[in-house]
Amino acid sequence: MPTCPSCGRDVAEGFAFCPHCGAALQAAPPVESRRTVTVLFCDVRGSTGLGERLDPESLRRVMARYFDAARTCLERHGGTVEKFIGDAVMAVFGIPAVHEDDALRACRAAVEIRAAVADLSKQLERDLGTGLEVRMGVNTGQVVAGDPAAGQALVTGDAVNVAARLEQAAAPGEVLMGEATHRLVRDAVVAEPVPPLALKGKSGSVAAFRLLEVHPTAPGVARRLDSPLVGRARELALLRQAFERAVSERACHLFTLLGPAGVGKSRLVEEFLDGLGDGARVLRGRCLPYGEGITFFPVVEVLKQATGALDFEDQAALERKVCEVVAGEEHGEVLCARLGHLLGLAEGEAVPEEMSWAVRRFLEALARERPLVVVFDDIQWGEPTFLDLVEHLADWTRDAPVLLLCLARPELLDLRPGWGGGKLNATSILLEPLPEGECARLVANLLGAEEVAAEVRERVLASAEGNPLFVEQMVQVLIDDGLLVREDGRWVPTGDLSTVPVPPTIQALLAARLDRLTAEERAAIQRASVVGKVFFRGAVTAMSEEPDPATVGTHLLALVRKELVRPDRSTLPGEDAFRFRHLLIRDAAYDGIPKELRAELHERFAA
Repeated sequence: MPTCPSCGRDVAEGFAFCPHCGAALQAAPPVESRRTVTVLFCDVRGSTGLGERLDPESLRRVMARYFDAARTCLERHGGTVEKFIGDAVMAVFGIPAVHEDDALRACRAAVEIRAAVADLSKQLERDLGTGLEVRMGVNTGQVVAGDPAAGQALVTGDAVNVAARLEQAAAPGEVLMGEATHRLVRDAVVAEPVPPLALKGKSGSVAAFRLLEVHPTAPGVARRLDSPLVGRARELALLRQAFERAVSERACHLFTLLGPAGVGKSRLVEEFLDGLGDGARVLRGRCLPYGEGITFFPVVEVLKQATGALDFEDQAALERKVCEVVAGEEHGEVLCARLGHLLGLAEGEAVPEEMSWAVRRFLEALARERPLVVVFDDIQWGEPTFLDLVEHLADWTRDAPVLLLCLARPELLDLRPGWGGGKLNATSILLEPLPEGECARLVANLLGAEEVAAEVRERVLASAEGNPLFVEQMVQVLIDDGLLVREDGRWVPTGDLSTVPVPPTIQALLAARLDRLTAEERAAIQRASVVGKVFFRGAVTAMSEEPDPATVGTHLLALVRKELVRPDRSTLPGEDAFRFRHLLIRDAAYDGIPKELRAELHERFAA
């Protein structure tokens, strides 16, 4: 008879929970999930011949060094090494967490592995008289994955098979990537198409690209910021008022622009900055989602821009330029030393409070010459120490016209619920999706045409639902796939637009947002997606595993705060109704449900 691991009492066979203390007696089965990931395969070319030339001990040491180098590069970019197979490495980007830039991370890791193995090969040539060459395949697609928390991260799906075949088709030193990967990284890489490949197990030929180079900081898909601004007159006026107040009062104002990815934060900021002309000095810093030394990365970018320093400038020149700015300030030598710590040019432990003080005094010195606008982008990825620094600047900057303009997604308020709260010199606004009429104008602007076929406009507007990035990407995919062509100065469709797939950039963006939810919130939004774009709390509760129905309402309110769903007018007495903020959010949540669970949920909803 089994024993309860919690209270130690005997329990009859067949019980899932202890009848004495209620503890779980059986581990819950691993939770499978459907997700889009990027898979990387890497192997050593000619390893059999290498084994002939080296004795087993030397071969083992060589392969261990190769595996260590590959693992270091992969894990630095957030990849999970799933397994080593002989001389091959398989890694997955998107396990345990999906990121919107998983494809770009994989490409960066591949280029780093190639460089690391080339360096290793030189050492081996010198020491053992033999070198190493690797080949790699990178591919993106939907897979079924086990529960990473339970150690069941194994992924299966066609994307894995294609990545392996691309690696086998690659020449030594070559990285081949699939078409879906290329679409997600095309503006951050230098790549060239290769002739369509006949891969084993594939019924048709497969398009592929040879990866040559990856730009270190460029986004995978560049935004169109040259199109005329549509709408946003009220928000633009608020920004201008905040700047004018900072100038007239010679004070610091913290302005936070919140909104989901693609809603137009960057475009609005560009319009505002263009309108400043020579009336202000503009400095920019961006928070990175991952990497080493990222805490003060945005501040270091600001310091370099302020001094005109170049990325490749030697350390002595950089330190000299920074110190020149504060040379006439009180405690100038101390300021110079503190900023040297921040730039990594001085030895010793950096104290965050001292860093904040030094940065504030540096910006105050700049702003006394000319009004200053400091733009910090993507601060939802900022480290707590960096966010503390921004709030210090807002609270303590004196006698200097400074506008701190922060761009963030709503997730920032999960990390800092009180961000900007209690400050008289702070403004936070949420950027909402564009109305349909303004979206239609945006479509015409992007296409550069006064007239757009009605079916094109309706298809784009129905999919984008007011998100400018989604409008932009939908228009681009229609053109790229040849479904939209220009004839006699007018864009016309060439086929059925109702079957156009959602662009992979949008899929990655939404999947990453959903993956950041808690397990309970994700379960709630998946069950809501089974109901439809509009759903009721009672339906989600009926399909839920939650023992307390009240907690379902708590999870739904959390989804409202995160701008994924919103309250809607109810047509059922006593029932709270909700609506997905975007149909594509509903689709992304639904696609993430394994088919077996999906069928079960449909049965529950029908009941």
